[in-house]
Amino acid sequence: MLNDDEDVFDSVTWESPTAPVYPEHTSPSGLGYRQSIDSNEGGPHDPKWEGHLITAVTDPQKELAETKDAYVSYLVSAKTNLPMFSTPNPSARRRFQDFVFLREHLVKDFPACVVPPLPGKHRLEYITGDRFSPEFMERRRLDLHRFLQRLARHPTLQRSTLVRAFFESSEWNVHMHQHLAHPPGPEPSPGIVDNITDTLLNAFSRVRKPDERFLDMRERVDKFEDGLVLSERLWTRVRNRTTDGNPESGEDLTADYHDLAVAVQGLGFLESGITDPLNHFSNTLLEFSALLRHTTQTTTDPFLLQLHSLLTYSHANRAVLKLRDQKQLDFEELSDYLSGVTAERDRLTAIISGHAGSSGLGLGAYLKDRMESIRGADDDRSRVEKKKKLDAKIKELQEAVTTAQETSDAFSDETLREQHVFQRAKEAEMKEMLGNLADGQIEFYKTAMEEWDRIIPVIERIHVDV
Repeated sequence: MLNDDEDVFDSVTWESPTAPVYPEHTSPSGLGYRQSIDSNEGGPHDPKWEGHLITAVTDPQKELAETKDAYVSYLVSAKTNLPMFSTPNPSARRRFQDFVFLREHLVKDFPACVVPPLPGKHRLEYITGDRFSPEFMERRRLDLHRFLQRLARHPTLQRSTLVRAFFESSEWNVHMHQHLAHPPGPEPSPGIVDNITDTLLNAFSRVRKPDERFLDMRERVDKFEDGLVLSERLWTRVRNRTTDGNPESGEDLTADYHDLAVAVQGLGFLESGITDPLNHFSNTLLEFSALLRHTTQTTTDPFLLQLHSLLTYSHANRAVLKLRDQKQLDFEELSDYLSGVTAERDRLTAIISGHAGSSGLGLGAYLKDRMESIRGADDDRSRVEKKKKLDAKIKELQEAVTTAQETSDAFSDETLREQHVFQRAKEAEMKEMLGNLADGQIEFYKTAMEEWDRIIPVIERIHVDV
């Protein structure tokens, strides 16, 4: 029997650490990580790899700790056989601003690629000063790790000179300034041409001849994001009902089990004949309460973070699809503009040759002809001069339309390749995310069964006189 001064709460072993323990990432394998395929293998839109790049972000450290310029640096490292790297195991220390620079310039250099997002910097921790807490630094480390992992899964981005310098350069600040002064163009991609300088895209315009392939893609993206949002909402509700940190809400199971343990321990003091079994039962309730809290911090919270991260990654993919629509709209708007200018040139040609008058070209042409007559600009000489200008403008527009069409077609082809890359990466992340969730739940129920199995014999030893 336990001594009266012995606290049964001391034997609780399922205490969670101060910082959440997130699962370590092992060497990638499976869909999304297959980074060496033969050039003749697969279809025209399948990704073509030149090697592998396995990345990691570890060891967050506070730099300039006692100054107002304090920041956190992270050790970024990689294992690779890509020929553009000078070493198979590059590593360097980088801060969050370096990751921001990397992403912003990858977006500029590779507009047709789905560049993964970064975690937002405007968090409450930056206001409260908790951005140097172990919990925040670990969450940030995991987000940055996932960002580099997604870059490594991309056959084009992994070969970027900027990515190589990010891992290798010992003078990263110098390299950043050089990149700003002389930004490289996008690495060669089949059919990608320079964007036309002026876009005719109207924010409310819609593609008039939509491509069924991209309509299907957008529909799949919508369904995927709807599923992620619903899953995030449901699991957030589960998390809050399990451990919301507010016992007064009435929806905190960990607090309920803790309170029940205290109540059972109180009964044990009143029932002198079964004090020991009741104390053991109380202790099991405490163990289970701590186990719930531990599972929330090590399984549910990382799952919710990765779920939200995957949602923002899908938003980046949606942005590429929207940009493809913009390229097609540029081509359609330029084509319409060319048709209008050509019609005006043909009208002037018909009037100059005397084969037709404005009365046969519609009300708009007639009114325009009358206005020009009132202004005294309807003589043949002015029409000839205007026709010459229109001819020059048509030639310029024809070149622009050809360029816009090539750009639109090439961007569409690149987008198709991007969807294959994103699909592989998405499948890999879903497999990893759901696998970690399943492992955590299995471990939770396995441990819970062991806890309750140990208390059953103790309860069965209680003799009840009938």
